Amino acid sequence: MYGIDTEKYFRSVLKHALKSDRKIDLILVTGDLTQTPSSSCYLRIFKELKNTRIPCVCLPGNHDDWSVMQKILNADNVSCDKQITLGKWQIICLNSQKPGEAGGRLAKSELHFLDQELQKNSEKDILIAIHHNCLPTGSEWIDTMTIENSNELLSILKQHPQAKTIIHGHIHQEQQFSVENLKILSSPSTCFQFKPKSKDFALDDTLPGYRYLYLHPQGEITTEVVRVKVA
Repeated sequence: MYGIDTEKYFRSVLKHALKSDRKIDLILVTGDLTQTPSSSCYLRIFKELKNTRIPCVCLPGNHDDWSVMQKILNADNVSCDKQITLGKWQIICLNSQKPGEAGGRLAKSELHFLDQELQKNSEKDILIAIHHNCLPTGSEWIDTMTIENSNELLSILKQHPQAKTIIHGHIHQEQQFSVENLKILSSPSTCFQFKPKSKDFALDDTLPGYRYLYLHPQGEITTEVVRVKVA
């Protein structure tokens, strides 16, 4: 796509992350796993993730077929689970997909699920994983595709101080914001990146990459974006 072998880039980024000296407890794949979803695409992705032998959780993006994802990416160490516990941390995965549209929205059932999980896990520190961004990026064309009811999401999270961070994809670039005590982080794409602060669609020459998160037992998060040069 756009002259880039996106599957090769994905493999290179995954290989780079696995070769690091860091211990990896979980891989979060935050949506848009394919451009044109098909069973064969998800089977190839499943094979790559299964071979990591690390728990992998996949979220749907606006380009994904959620029903097919749940059928194929749901075996061995790969899943579409809605929640994962890592020590003192609870990771809650939300579906922001609005079928047939590029933008996102959280259904009432997703917001209810989030609120219930936050109430049940008041003693846990919470990381929210989602595909779409909930805040403007500064790029006019991308900002037509945010979570349209993000105010409802943020309203719920403000009621639960144990909600520490949101991690999302979608925008193909690295950004970091804070809303009171809540961190909002984006992860770069494993393929091409979008040019920041652009009025219209534009690609950037920034390298592909991934975001590393270290969840401290005291409730803090250390994070770093790693860029990968693909030969």
